[in-house]
Amino acid sequence: MNIPEPKKMALMRILEILHENTDPDHPVTQEEIIRRLRDDYGIELKRKAVGDDLAVLKDAGFDIVSTGSGSYLNAREFEDPELRMLIDGVLSSRYIPSSYSADLIKKLCRLSSKYFLPHVKNTYSVNEWSKSENPDIFLNIEIADSAIDAGKQVTFIYNKYGADKKLHKTSEHTVSPYQFILRNQRYYLMAYNEKWQNMGFYRLDRITDMHMTRKAATALRSVKGYESGIDYRAIATSLPYMFTDKPEYVEFLADAGIIDQIVDWFGDNARIEQSGDYVKVGVRVSPNAMEYWAMQYLNSVEILSPASLRSRIIANLEAAREKYN
Repeated sequence: MNIPEPKKMALMRILEILHENTDPDHPVTQEEIIRRLRDDYGIELKRKAVGDDLAVLKDAGFDIVSTGSGSYLNAREFEDPELRMLIDGVLSSRYIPSSYSADLIKKLCRLSSKYFLPHVKNTYSVNEWSKSENPDIFLNIEIADSAIDAGKQVTFIYNKYGADKKLHKTSEHTVSPYQFILRNQRYYLMAYNEKWQNMGFYRLDRITDMHMTRKAATALRSVKGYESGIDYRAIATSLPYMFTDKPEYVEFLADAGIIDQIVDWFGDNARIEQSGDYVKVGVRVSPNAMEYWAMQYLNSVEILSPASLRSRIIANLEAAREKYN
């Protein structure tokens, strides 16, 4: 038993007992609460005092249900299905390292009762997922967030993977940070590059050695194209791979069977018209990103315009044919 606690702590400890040990299928009796208070916290309490404390907690708004078989916490801030969704999000997020994922999942599990954890098999499979191993990810978020609030520039090293599957330094950047963007299971820092004078999207899991400087950040609305602020809808639909080239209007033909994928990638900004067995699609998008996207859906998509993008696709196909000839 730990050092005995004063009786004034009993109210908080009873709430902890209910939170950790109960749900509608597992109520606890007042005798069990008394025993746990004594054994775990060294608090001696009579049955009437426990009943009074339960009434106080109910009056305070906690959803505690008392029946003939005992009392239990009926509702929490997060329901179990909601926690499972959050846990799956952590598990599938490639930018969160495995070790951090395991810790986050355990913390999420503690938001429910002890009976929730055995049902969460994901806790034990986190190392089987493909994830970043950059331990600076959360530090990067903290530093960049502080710089955004303070209106300051940040400096960092940007890295890329080598054949050894390790991150290697490629360049140093000084940027004015504005916003975090989650896209394609990757976390990006949206920032203005002070040297190249353009907006960039930098993957946080590729960044190391980030520092906030004393220099004032370039005001977002002074950046060309962002005079009205950030258009999140445009970012979501025109930058599917987070390239930074200027979006252009692109038209393409596609098999009607991939309309779901078209909407998934380009949202309701895409103009879609039926054209026989195909659909004709118009969307404003990054040409560089569209080149990759069209190659991904090569068997189902034909770029119509602009001619420059169509020529790039043709060149890619000819180069590929040479490789496989």
